[in-house]
Parts: sequence; structure tokens; C-alpha cells
Amino acid sequence: MTDVAAIGNFKDHERAELTAAFDPIHLTRLAELQDVDPGTREGLRAIAYKGHVPFGAAEMDLVPSLGLIANYGVGFDAIDIGEAQARGIRVTNTPDVLNDDVADLAIGLWLMQRREMEAASRWARDGHWAEKGEFRLVTQASCGTAGILGLGRIGREIADRLAAFKMEIHYTSRTEKETPGWTFHEDPVALARAVDTLFVALVGGPETENAVSKDVIEALGPTGVLVNISRGSTVDEAALLDALEDGRLGGAGLDVFRGEPAIDPRFYEIPSVVIQPHQGSGSVATRAAMAKLQRDNVAAFLQGDDLLTPVV
Repeated sequence: MTDVAAIGNFKDHERAELTAAFDPIHLTRLAELQDVDPGTREGLRAIAYKGHVPFGAAEMDLVPSLGLIANYGVGFDAIDIGEAQARGIRVTNTPDVLNDDVADLAIGLWLMQRREMEAASRWARDGHWAEKGEFRLVTQASCGTAGILGLGRIGREIADRLAAFKMEIHYTSRTEKETPGWTFHEDPVALARAVDTLFVALVGGPETENAVSKDVIEALGPTGVLVNISRGSTVDEAALLDALEDGRLGGAGLDVFRGEPAIDPRFYEIPSVVIQPHQGSGSVATRAAMAKLQRDNVAAFLQGDDLLTPVV
């Protein structure tokens, strides 16, 4: 009888690798856990989890011997960390291996929005370049001011890339950090007021819910741009949509949304918004590294070794 379950929408090759390592039971959805026979559930010690459906007390109750939830992804806001701690359940994630991909996408969203690359591509593809001439002039991207809301691992990677674009870097964080002369702000509104592009690199969860508030959006203003590669929950989407539609915010580059993939259809009607389908870490190499780190954490737990990337 196996002591591992793999729960989530794993790719076929990821399932095969998990099977080779642990011979787990495979479930596509977390809700299917209640349908597993009680004897099997009681024997489960570790769960390799991939998904955004809340994993809380009710789910943990189904697995009384559970000792580890190994999360696929750096964000672990779907898992009730407090409940896990209270039960002595360890939680791991897959940080660092995805930093470069996510930071790269943040820069790509910014460049696409500022230089209107989607519209310019359509201009050429639709024959307007040949028939009507050059595309309209756009906004310069480099040599401006950028704010990083959350100067953690990914936030710092974004800032390092922006420095190469001759950007003046501002940031907020829980505490002021050692930087090469970047400007610290104590609150998001002050940060937004000081920059022309705001990059959101926060962790998800209740503490950061609506961190990008209506006031932050208003502070960015009609020439400002918001780039979000963190979680949709970090932004007040209603205020964001209203500001974009009314021209009180210049534009946005978004990889994450509330309710994804069924996002608010108003986003699709706003030409100043660049949309990506939550694929910040979506390269072959990075997803392979994330899957391996998840498996390595499960193996370490089962062998009684130190966890590689513990959250709790």
C-alpha cells in the first residue's frame, strides 16, 4: 500500500516521474480525496499537491497520518498553513528555480505594454504597414522609474533586470533592504506615487489581499502602468478595471487574475492591457526543475532527511 498521493493536474511525464519515485495514488482534483477508501487514506503520509483549490482543515481531516504537503509552485496560499502547523504537518514549496522565468515575463509584459507590441504586430499582420505606413509612436520604456511592491527573491530579479534598462528603482518590503542605492518606501501608495510602472511581486494570501488598492491605482495615475506576476488576489480588480476603462490608469500587464482562468471579460475589451494566461514559470526547463524539487522534498520526508525548501 502506498503512503503517497499525487493530487492535481500533473502533466503525463510528471505523473510518470512521480510513479517511478513513489508509486502514489493519482487524483486529478482535491475533492476526489474523499472518495478514496478510508484504509488507503489513513496510510497516506505525504501528498504532492499541484493546484489552487483551498487545502484546509476538512481535507486534512481525511488524511489523519499526513505529515507533508509538498506544493508544486512557490505560492502556497491555497494551503492553510496555520492548520497544517497545528497538526504538525510540514509544508514545502518550489522557490528559486522559477525566479528567472517569472522575472523575465514581468519584463516582457512591461515592454509589450509600453511599446504596444501586440497592436504593432496586428498593424503589420493586417497589412496596414504596407498600405498605411508606420505604426504610431509609442511610450519609451527604458530610462524611467519603476517600483517593486515586494522586494523578495522574484522582486529583486525584476529590479536587477530593470537596472539594465537604466531605470530608477524604488521598492517596498517588510523592512528596508541592502540595495545598490534603490529608494525604499514604507507604504504602497507612496511607492506608486513615485514611479511610472509598478511591479507587483508579493506572496498571495490574506495578508496581501488588495494590497494594490484603489488608492495605489489612483497614485499611479493616467500615465502609469501596473504589472502583476504575483497573485490576482493582491489587486483590487474592480478598482483596476474602473481605472483602466476611465483612463485614470495608463495600462497594465497581467499574468494573474481573480477567478482564473474564467477572468473578468472586461479585461479583454481594454486595449491597454496585456494579458498572459498565468504562465510566469511556464518553460520546459523551469517546470521540470519545479517537479524535481517537489519530488525531492517528498523523498527527503519519507527518508527522514531535512526538507529542502520548508515553509513550515
